[in-house]
Amino acid sequence: MKKIVITKAGGPGVLQVQDSADLKPAADEVRISVKAAGLNFADIMARQGLYPDAPKFPCTVGYEVAGVIDELGENIDKDWLGKEVISLTRFGGQADQVVVPLHQLFEKPASLSFEQAAAIPVNYLTAYQLLVAMGSLHSYESVLIQNVGGGVGLAALEIAKHIGATTYGTASVGKHTFLKEKGLDHAIDYRNNDWKQELMQLTNGRGVDLISDPIGGKSLRDSYKALSNTGRLGMFGISTVSETGMKGKLNLLKMVAQTPFFHPFGLMNENKGVFGVNMGHLWHEHKKINIWMEAVLTGHAEGWINPHVDKTFSFEDAADAHQYIEQRKNIGKVILVP
Repeated sequence: MKKIVITKAGGPGVLQVQDSADLKPAADEVRISVKAAGLNFADIMARQGLYPDAPKFPCTVGYEVAGVIDELGENIDKDWLGKEVISLTRFGGQADQVVVPLHQLFEKPASLSFEQAAAIPVNYLTAYQLLVAMGSLHSYESVLIQNVGGGVGLAALEIAKHIGATTYGTASVGKHTFLKEKGLDHAIDYRNNDWKQELMQLTNGRGVDLISDPIGGKSLRDSYKALSNTGRLGMFGISTVSETGMKGKLNLLKMVAQTPFFHPFGLMNENKGVFGVNMGHLWHEHKKINIWMEAVLTGHAEGWINPHVDKTFSFEDAADAHQYIEQRKNIGKVILVP
C-alpha cells in the first residue's frame, strides 16, 4: 500500500509517499481501497507539530475517505464486499488502504463522486454539530460563519440556508461573488475591514444569534461581543496559530494568552452561551455521529447539501495541497487521490 507520511514536524517538504505492507482487517473490520481522502486544517497543524492529538512522527493522518470495500474480516456479512462507501478514519486516512469497523461506514450515494463523498464527513459533521446539535439555530435567527469560504464554512452555509436563518460570513473579497451565489446573505471582508464593526452596522447594533469561530485567540473575544442576547459562540479551531517551526509555537503561546475566560456569572447575566466542538474526541459517540451523518446524507438526497470540491491533488503532490490550504486559496474542500 501507499501512504502519505509526515516524517517530522516542518514545512510541506517533510511529506513523503511511502510503501508499506498491505493492511489486513480484523474480525470485525473491513478494508477499503481508497479512491479519495479529505485534507483538513487539522492535518496541516499536525504536520507543523501543533496538533496535540496527532500520532507521533513519522505518521499518516487523515480523518475521512471514500472508496470500495475490497476485503472483509471474518465476522462481516459478505454483502459488504465491493460496496462503495464513505468512512471516518481515526488517522491513517491519507493512504490507498484503510481498515475500519462497520460503525464508521456509510454507503456512498451513487449521485456523489468519490471526491465529493470524501468531502462530507469532517466538514459536514462539524457544521451540523455547530449549527444544529449544539448551536440550535432557528429560522428566525442569524448566524455569522467565520471563514465561510472554507470547507466547514461552506457546509455550515448550506445547513443555515436550509434552516432559513439570515447568514453573515467573513471571507477575503475574492471569494464574495462565489459565496453570494451559494446563498450567503451578507459577505464581510475581514482582511481590509473591521469585521466586527461591519457586522454590528449590518445588524443595527444587535449582533447575531450564533457565531462559528475556527480562529481562536483574540477572535473569540470579538465574536463573543458580537453576540446578541441568547447568542451562542461555537469554537472549533485555532487556525490563528498556524505556522511552521518556532513561529508556530510562539503563535500558540500568544493565542493562549489572548484567549478570553468566560465566567458562568457573566454568561448568565448576559444570556449568552459558549461551547466547543472537536470531532476527533467523539469516537465513543458513534451512534450519535451516525444519526448526524444520516441527516446530512438525507440533505444530499433532498438536494440542499452539495459538497463543493475546490481542487484535487495526487498523493505525490500532497505538499502542494498543504500549501494551497495554508495560503487560504481554497473555497471549500481540498481532496487527495492515490
